[in-house]
Amino acid sequence: MSRAVAPRKSARPTDLVTMPPDPAGVARFRADLAAALGRAVDPVAPMALAVSGGPDSMGMLVLAATAFPGQAIAATMDHGLRADAADEAAMVAAYCARIGVAHAILQPDTPIDRRNVQAGARMARYRALQRWAIAAGAQLLATAHHADDQAETFLMRAARGSGVAGLAGIRPRQRQDFADPAIDTGDARNALSIDLVRPLLGWRGRELRAVATAAAAPFVDDPSNADGRYDRTHFRALLRDAALLDPVQLARSAAHAAEADAALRSTEEWLWAIRRVAPAGVADPDMQAWLDMADLPRELKRRLCRAAIDSVRRVNAINRPEFSDATNIESLLDALERGKKATQAGILVAPKGGIWRFSAAPSRQSA
Repeated sequence: MSRAVAPRKSARPTDLVTMPPDPAGVARFRADLAAALGRAVDPVAPMALAVSGGPDSMGMLVLAATAFPGQAIAATMDHGLRADAADEAAMVAAYCARIGVAHAILQPDTPIDRRNVQAGARMARYRALQRWAIAAGAQLLATAHHADDQAETFLMRAARGSGVAGLAGIRPRQRQDFADPAIDTGDARNALSIDLVRPLLGWRGRELRAVATAAAAPFVDDPSNADGRYDRTHFRALLRDAALLDPVQLARSAAHAAEADAALRSTEEWLWAIRRVAPAGVADPDMQAWLDMADLPRELKRRLCRAAIDSVRRVNAINRPEFSDATNIESLLDALERGKKATQAGILVAPKGGIWRFSAAPSRQSA
């Protein structure tokens, strides 16, 4: 659900001194966006921006509106979880109107899952933003994740024992494919695709705050950033207080891990093609549910296991609990390597010799 706010002319307060972004910073943003996309930016298509109202996303809004005049469109998600959220969304809408950027306020289609508020809010936010961006004709959706966010993610995942895929952290570009019957694409399958891009992973948060401040763009600091209930808050404090931990260098380490991950993914795709099997005499129309894991090193087992779980979840329309490349599956692998069946993310995995079978786990009631 969304409320569109069209751009309109608005008187600029006389007490604000607005400075245009540094031309070098604007050129840097253009180059970083093209690098994240892996191609030249379309000079005509709308450029969708996720703008929360924080200093990071407001800095991105200023840069994008200057670098690509007439193309930037913005949306703010009001999850309905905080009393101030509606006012913050209205603040972004008012600034967008002042600079001539079309803006929409989005709301979740269904209530946020209170059992895991952060994960539920994130899923609802991306779903709503992707639908809005595609409906607006955009080919990309940009978020304002930056080097400090990447460094926090890297440290959090390292502390949890993540492998290469997890340490790669926030990806500069992810192709998002999904179906939405509410949007007519002209395709019988109604398949939707958009590039989710993070062009600011080489920028510091303080740089974006400076851009927003110089442009007299209003912003608010999310109170959850200082909430001690969340792990990320503690890692943010660690980075702030430990001079030896350089966020930019940690972000580079994440980028190196992403390069290694890409090389391993190529191997994974090759193995996915040659290791899918069905045991003799077993009728199983879904060949991707069976994988020959014999003699593979653990990292490749890990990757094929993730791919199989993701594939069977999609085939069976399983979307809860959340599952991604960052999800820890080590206990699952431990059980399977001992010859024991185990369940993860709604998928039952049963090993028999070197063959692992992946299928939708029976419900607890039926079990």
